[in-house]
Amino acid sequence: MDKILEAVVMSSYPNNVKQGLVRRVIEASKQPMDSEQCWSMLELSTKLYLTGDTKYKREIGKEVLEVYGHYHPEEFEEFFNVRFLLSLLQEGYGPLGKRSHYVLDYIQLGLQFVLESPSANSIFSLLRIEVLRKVCERPSPKQCAKISKLLTQHPQCIPTGKHQLLFCQQLIRCIGQFQCVSEGEEEIMEFLEQVNKVSGLLQRIWRTQTSAILPSLKELFTIISSTAPSNALASVVQFVPLELMDGVIRNLTNDDSITDVQMMMAIGRMIDWVSWPLGKNIDKWIIALLKGLAAVKKFSILIEVTLSKIEKVFSKLLYPVVREGALSVLQYMLLSFQHSHEAFHLLLPHIPRLVASLKKEDSNSATSSLEQLAELIHCMFFRFSGFPDLYEPVLEAVKALPIPNEDRIKHLLGQNAWTSQKNELACFYPRLASKSETGKIGLINLGNTCYMNSIIQSLFMASDFRHSVLNLAEGNSQPLMTKLQWLFAFLEHSQRPAISPESFLSASWPPWFTPGAQQDCSEYLKYLLDRLHEEEKTGKRIYQKLKESSLTSQAVEHHYLNKTLIEKMFGGKMMTKIRCLKCLNVSSREEVFTDLSLAFPPSDRNVCGSTPILPVEEIGPQFIEPEENAGQLMGSPWIQRKAPFSDHAAPSVSVETLGSQEQGEAANPIRGNGVGVDAAKDPLSAFGEQACAPKDSRSVPDLINYFLSPERLTAENKYHCEKCASLQDAEKVAELTEGPHYLILTLLRFSFDPRTMKRKKILDNVSIPVVLKLPILDGAVPGSGFMTVVYDLCSVVVHSGISSESGHYYCYSRECTDTIPHGQPRDGVPKPASDKQLDLEIQWYLFNDTRVSFSSFESVSNVTSFFPKDTAYVLFYRQRPERQSCLLHEALAEAGRLHGEPSLHKDLMEAISKDNILFLQEQEKEARNRAAYISALPKSPLWWRDLDRDKDDDSSSGGCSPAAGGGGSGSFHGLVF
Repeated sequence: MDKILEAVVMSSYPNNVKQGLVRRVIEASKQPMDSEQCWSMLELSTKLYLTGDTKYKREIGKEVLEVYGHYHPEEFEEFFNVRFLLSLLQEGYGPLGKRSHYVLDYIQLGLQFVLESPSANSIFSLLRIEVLRKVCERPSPKQCAKISKLLTQHPQCIPTGKHQLLFCQQLIRCIGQFQCVSEGEEEIMEFLEQVNKVSGLLQRIWRTQTSAILPSLKELFTIISSTAPSNALASVVQFVPLELMDGVIRNLTNDDSITDVQMMMAIGRMIDWVSWPLGKNIDKWIIALLKGLAAVKKFSILIEVTLSKIEKVFSKLLYPVVREGALSVLQYMLLSFQHSHEAFHLLLPHIPRLVASLKKEDSNSATSSLEQLAELIHCMFFRFSGFPDLYEPVLEAVKALPIPNEDRIKHLLGQNAWTSQKNELACFYPRLASKSETGKIGLINLGNTCYMNSIIQSLFMASDFRHSVLNLAEGNSQPLMTKLQWLFAFLEHSQRPAISPESFLSASWPPWFTPGAQQDCSEYLKYLLDRLHEEEKTGKRIYQKLKESSLTSQAVEHHYLNKTLIEKMFGGKMMTKIRCLKCLNVSSREEVFTDLSLAFPPSDRNVCGSTPILPVEEIGPQFIEPEENAGQLMGSPWIQRKAPFSDHAAPSVSVETLGSQEQGEAANPIRGNGVGVDAAKDPLSAFGEQACAPKDSRSVPDLINYFLSPERLTAENKYHCEKCASLQDAEKVAELTEGPHYLILTLLRFSFDPRTMKRKKILDNVSIPVVLKLPILDGAVPGSGFMTVVYDLCSVVVHSGISSESGHYYCYSRECTDTIPHGQPRDGVPKPASDKQLDLEIQWYLFNDTRVSFSSFESVSNVTSFFPKDTAYVLFYRQRPERQSCLLHEALAEAGRLHGEPSLHKDLMEAISKDNILFLQEQEKEARNRAAYISALPKSPLWWRDLDRDKDDDSSSGGCSPAAGGGGSGSFHGLVF
């Protein structure tokens, strides 16, 4: 019968003819027959199954084996013996020992007919040893899947005891070497199925033998921390019970035998597993390990891995099959990386493209991911504000998506931070870097110290002040000013990209400030200038006493009896006049100030459209040559509006520029030096809706005009007139009598709302003129009226946020000097220039803690338009000297002549030189360490194509004492591997 069957199968008859003949032979095989005939048929069917060159022949062999196993069990058991199986597994089949691909399938087919036979246990024992040996030989994914299928169907063949543990470990090593050799979708799906079968076997073993899980995971970690295995290992992790996660992660992160390089490679490999499709819980394990590393403060590993992998994770959002897990990992990586903007900024070029791709996809998955991504982006905007030039394209891309409220943002940032102690991360940032292309140096944020950094950079960019500070003599008996000198010197000459102002912070810290909390930059500036002023005044008093003892020279006497540097640079004078409306008696007092605090006009005051007789003027962005003679206006400011007691004719256009200054004792010239509105002005009302309908119409001149305009004192605010000896209605007006060299304006954006019991912020946009004309009362000739003083904008400190207790500060600054811009005539006749021309002539810089970048006046002007929570808060203007010299500019002439390179004293130059050498040594050391890290990282040179491919393409803080301190077009193959 075997001869007949073989002849039929080997014949050239059509398959339908052969099928009929084979069917007859098989039916006949169900009848009783002798043992020899059974053996012959079993040998033929084995030959057909194992060596048949067509699927048809193998099917015939399989069918005959099943018939004989079912109808001739005794003969089949005798044929299917241990010796025969051992020969198949070790030597192959046939006289040449051919290694058939179907041996395991053949064994699995035959096992079902011998399960109850006496030889079953012997066969199981043999297979337990042989499958272990097979796995140790690293079979292909296909063969490994066959082993898994065999053991899943017949668990009696799974190795036991120590061999079982070894089997699991070797199986994991097999998976680690799996590679898909084809890019076809069908082949990839087949490969995924094979991997799932193998990892499913491990799951089955772990369910029955939980003691094998931890040794298996240890083997897995050994593989991923020392080699570059296949991402197929991700299929193993999904079957590890989540209840074991805490213990496993704790053991890993606290194991001192694991080096940083091994841990970094391991976590890097796990992050690569995000691209493994259909894997469950992979993201949970990755996030758990990242949290575990943060818990033991292994920040260097987290930083290196995040920066090297975050773009790859982001690119996987293009693919729906892995999008959910990738988004979870991305969210944690970004929300935890709060010590620096570096990780988020790596993604900025890719975000608009990804958003466009997700919108085009128009699926539930894409819509949900877009909303989560937008929330994440706004969290990053909140945490790392101050980069309008970089964020504008991203903001444009997500403008139509929901914006989370501030409480939600704070919640997300608060629950994901690596550490609440930001200083713990100071040594990791800035990382290996060079000074920015601007040549300017940043300041390291020491934990919510951006309020100080922005003020220091603004003062540093006030070039007259900077040069005066740098030229101070050594041993000037001014400790705080000396620290500022050191800090300025390092900002001028250090080779570092950013320096730490820690020493200066500790010296200038207002005692009522809370460490680590956000503070008001204006309050800090007032305190700092007051301290510097008082310190120098104390020194002058000491020298006065020495002079009286005839211990000082005339030169020293002359130097120390002049104004303090703060008075020279920032000190102005203001006259407050109050006139009784009954007897017309006028009382006045003069005050000094270092800044003007400008309130917003209340909603019932319309100052925007008025034209006062003596307004503050905004000059457009063109260079203006000062006039030969300052314009003067005779008369009292009270004639600016109708006065019931005056015979003066009212002007044709009256202006309500209601400004005031609190009546009372003269303040210390510097302490409490912010000149602001009084209670009569009702500061709370000043924070209501604007008087002018279009919010964009509010300007700095509007606020100054409001500040300088007269105010009626009536009702509860009546004035006690000494001449009348009673309370009377009165009018009060403030007049500027001496313009400061640097005019500091603080826009009073914060107030306490008694209705909500919270501090609130006015978010109104205020246009900022680049050049400003300010009316100053000419005190040289009494009664001569006002002269116009021109000021140039040099710094704008921006507050980003909606509360004074939170948010972020950064500043725009430029160098202001007396040099006439290129291209302007010197004959006194100015030529108009456009905004673009101005930008080209005067370079602006954006200072945001460690980052310094080029900017423009256009960016300064538009920042609130693009980012409504980013509003100008403190402005620095520099007085432009008139052709006729004034006393102030004479006093500053010496400092002005030193605009080249101030010569620093010996100790300071040596300190800077030593620190620059130290920085170079740190760079070399860090470069070597970084090179060691990077060389250990697995190479994946093609991953960026997911985001960057063309559619048509085929293919440490430093310093020294005392200032130290379209997507979706990628192939499925590209996705998985």
